[in-house]
Amino acid sequence: MADRTPWSLAGRLRNLFGGGSADAPAAAPAEAAAPAEAAGTTPAALPAAPPAVPVKRVIDEDTWDGLEAALISADFGPTVTEETIEDLRGKVDRFRTTDPRDLQRMLRESLEERLAKFDPTLRLTDRPAVVLVVGVNGVGKTTTIGKFAKFVRNYGRTVVVGAADTFRAAAVEQLTTWAERAGADIVRPQHQGQDPASVAFQTVEQAKRNGTEIVIIDTAGRLHTKGGLMDEMTKIKRVIEKQAPIAEVLLVLDATTGQNGLMQAEAFLESAGVTGLVLTKLDGSAKGGFVLAVQERTGLPIKLIGQGEGIGDLTGFTPHVFAQNLVGV
Repeated sequence: MADRTPWSLAGRLRNLFGGGSADAPAAAPAEAAAPAEAAGTTPAALPAAPPAVPVKRVIDEDTWDGLEAALISADFGPTVTEETIEDLRGKVDRFRTTDPRDLQRMLRESLEERLAKFDPTLRLTDRPAVVLVVGVNGVGKTTTIGKFAKFVRNYGRTVVVGAADTFRAAAVEQLTTWAERAGADIVRPQHQGQDPASVAFQTVEQAKRNGTEIVIIDTAGRLHTKGGLMDEMTKIKRVIEKQAPIAEVLLVLDATTGQNGLMQAEAFLESAGVTGLVLTKLDGSAKGGFVLAVQERTGLPIKLIGQGEGIGDLTGFTPHVFAQNLVGV
């Protein structure tokens, strides 16, 4: 049995808008099977021809209904979907187009325009540039740190990672493995349960002593009470800033959790001074609408995207490329 093709917004739009050019040749007539019959093959032995996919040549209410369903399925959410449909209806009327292919291009331009309102640039000019990474357990925070270390190492920067999630020995061991794979140094707690702020302090101290350019600090991902989380984050930031300014506070979110992930992150948004977002487990073609929803919900830019399990599967976020891949044009 053939592998099932995963759902994607781009594929859904190709089906919705006809899957090809309006100038595509018509399907061959049924009489084309006659030579096979003459050669001794009975009609019953022939495989059934797949039904031709009609080319959509007009924009009608079925088109709008199909587009709305596709955007909802791609995790845009009802508010963003409604706003997008309204914007596109206005553009179709203004430009007086009836070609669904124009609508598909307008969709890509509309999404790119909205995504481009947020600046995805990483601010890593300080030396050392200290990056604090936060997020709840299970979102892929530890692996993201390893991938991020590799990401900056690819640009020739030296990196040290601080394992300040000191309450989970497994987290420290996992982070050590990823740091080694990335070619980064690591500062580990001297004992389980060591004060996370002291590990962060030692990491920045080592970076300054050795001239290391980038410092990445892991933090605990436990769902604390709001007050406990705020106290711990405030202490870590205060201790770090005694030695160097914090360049970025990156919040890691699991894209597959959608709105639930955002709800879990509210404490971090309020207490950690988050400057940017990292989305993990994101299939850019299937559930990419989450990118737009998360930026507009939080007001924070997406700065990095993780789309796989490999050490190199973390990339910067580019609105034009993302919108193009999402829509398929």
